[in-house]
Amino acid sequence: MTHSVLLQSLVPLMADLSRDMPERERFRRLLDTLRGLLPCDATALLRLDGDALLPVAIDGLVPDTLGRRFRLDEHPRLAALLAADGPLRFPADSPLPDPYDGLIDAVTGELDVHDCMGCPLHVDGEPWGVLTLDALAPDRFTSEHMAALRAFGELASATVAAVARLRALARQAREEHLRAEAYRAAAHPPARQLTGQSAAFKRLSREIDLVAGSELTVLVTGETGVGKELVAQALHARSARAARPLISVNCAALPDTLVESELFGHVRGAFTGASRDRQGKFELADGGTLFLDEVGELPLAVQAKLLRVLQSGQLQRVGSDREHRVDVRLIAATNRDLAAEVRAGRLRADFYHRLSVYPLHVPPLRERGRDVLVAAGFFLEENRSRLGLGGVRLDADAQAALLGYAWPGNVRELEHLIGRSVLKALGRHVPRPRLLTLTADDLGLPVVAPTTSATPAAVSDAPAMDEARLPTAPASLRAAVDALQRRLIEGALAQHDGNRAAAARVLGLDRANLARLCRRLGLG
Repeated sequence: MTHSVLLQSLVPLMADLSRDMPERERFRRLLDTLRGLLPCDATALLRLDGDALLPVAIDGLVPDTLGRRFRLDEHPRLAALLAADGPLRFPADSPLPDPYDGLIDAVTGELDVHDCMGCPLHVDGEPWGVLTLDALAPDRFTSEHMAALRAFGELASATVAAVARLRALARQAREEHLRAEAYRAAAHPPARQLTGQSAAFKRLSREIDLVAGSELTVLVTGETGVGKELVAQALHARSARAARPLISVNCAALPDTLVESELFGHVRGAFTGASRDRQGKFELADGGTLFLDEVGELPLAVQAKLLRVLQSGQLQRVGSDREHRVDVRLIAATNRDLAAEVRAGRLRADFYHRLSVYPLHVPPLRERGRDVLVAAGFFLEENRSRLGLGGVRLDADAQAALLGYAWPGNVRELEHLIGRSVLKALGRHVPRPRLLTLTADDLGLPVVAPTTSATPAAVSDAPAMDEARLPTAPASLRAAVDALQRRLIEGALAQHDGNRAAAARVLGLDRANLARLCRRLGLG
């Protein structure tokens, strides 16, 4: 590789450093340039988060990779790359397992990665993450490629440094809190967090960022299983109260006779069994956040007392005349229509209006398109780690089944399905495989005809398909999925006069992934 070729590849990326563009687009251009420069089948950019590496951009890997969390103590190749002082290539006979075995997008079956190299990325002298390159053919990379990667790695570090500084400027007021959160994440097992790439998810994330720093009461609404508690945790974590406690109460699980005691506390002798003074949830959350889940289940009498606490910050323990003052930010959640509950007389109107200062709706999983694959990747990695497997992946039919299902139970149903399916698939393999592949049969989801209601939200903006044009008796689920994909892509390209970049945005795909999909489907 000549210096002029390398320079021609790097100049556009250097120019990008001075331009304002979304992080995702900046990272996409980085990986797109890398794949054009070096002969690889897949690349990934991973950011260090505590004791794990999180993918922030991928090219050539299956979509659910974005939902995975690669713990350093479970992935020695990634740990070695992070600790290296420059580009590192692993020998073909390396005994270290490759984290991407079975995750290459263009390959079906259990073909392993044969050539692997990468380099660490640093920001201000500190490890930020790693850049990885993988090839399916052995001996694909040479010493010349290693030299090119060293130069590219410096520019990649400059890119992630620019992104980090732009983010720091935008969030300067919360800088110390974010650093404390990173330290806590390193010291404790990682908590679950909201993940997604869809437009609906990004709107939700922007609203969380908008209201989190305020003191407004937030009413989180949405169907059962969408992750309302995760939204409450995100609101607390991004607020000025993050260093103080977040106390959660499931109102539906509290007996009517104990609701007041749980929320406001009691004094000794207040009722039978009250053998000592006890603080309630409001006092435990003083200075922090109180999350009332299923708030619509609270009795009317308790609603009136809660209203007083929310308005004045004053409460009385059960059996006491003494006033206690608390400073609590309230987040409530419900899967009910509270306005209808008010009309039915089961909820006080003044309590409802005090709760819904800032309503925040969490979209159901069926409206989040390909986020189902991102969430599935997260649960697959959890099960892989828990069961001690080398890898767990979804084949193409399994991905299509996940995308075509309506998910009445939302993310919670997906979590249970993945856990159940991994165990079922594992039980059929004796001896235990190093790489476990889940099929559509393992998932056991009903086959949904590809109608408008079953079309993933990620491609819902594409032109509507005439059902009569779909195969009436496909040879397989894969054939039906290919036919649907082909028609959706043709429609999107026609709508945008053949502009692949615009079609990719409509379809919710990266431009490079759309190009590969077009080649596989025989679209010019």
